[in-house]
Amino acid sequence: MASFGQWLRPALTVPKTSWSAGESNWKVTPKTFLVLVLGLWLFGTGEALLIDASIGQSPWTVLADGLAKTLDMTIGETTFITSITVLLLWIPLKRRPGLGTVMNILVIAVAIDVMTPLLPTPTNVVAQTIEVLIGILLVGLASALYITCNVGSGPRDGLMTGLNERTGIRIGRVRTGIEVIVLTIGWLLGGVVGIGTLLFALLIGQSVAIAFGLVERISPQTS
Repeated sequence: MASFGQWLRPALTVPKTSWSAGESNWKVTPKTFLVLVLGLWLFGTGEALLIDASIGQSPWTVLADGLAKTLDMTIGETTFITSITVLLLWIPLKRRPGLGTVMNILVIAVAIDVMTPLLPTPTNVVAQTIEVLIGILLVGLASALYITCNVGSGPRDGLMTGLNERTGIRIGRVRTGIEVIVLTIGWLLGGVVGIGTLLFALLIGQSVAIAFGLVERISPQTS
């Protein structure tokens, strides 16, 4: 039996699981579709936790928050608009969307708007920090679930990989550059930046890696 430490050992690559799709980004089994929707809904819920904690959000949600305040819309609505805009940037990069791309745009935006009013809105800094940490863990788990479905990347991930392929710039630098630009624009528009933003930047990578390892051990691909 694996020890607790072994269960939390991070994966080095994106694993194949029992729900991973085959070659097509559009043909999926019911199991794959259910895991995809669950992962995306949990992702939106994790983002909603960061929003309700009110001490700083992830960079893309900072942008959505700033746009929401500027345009008098909900964060879910501006998240949807942002996703569509980013998807249009795929055209010159010659990227092709999949089912996961479309579902990413729809489900996360809806989940944010549905879950934000339902979740706690603490005012104590300790409780706010705990809510942020739970949100980061949830986003990590959600990312591992929907990415391992293998049915197309989300708009933002596709932009990152597309720029990497077209420019030859290291993917880490591309990701950092995008996040800095997005965060700066969102902050200038009035999005909430704070300790939660810093915690997200520091912890999200490890959260996703641990979640990848967890789902690989729970439901490995058998063939």
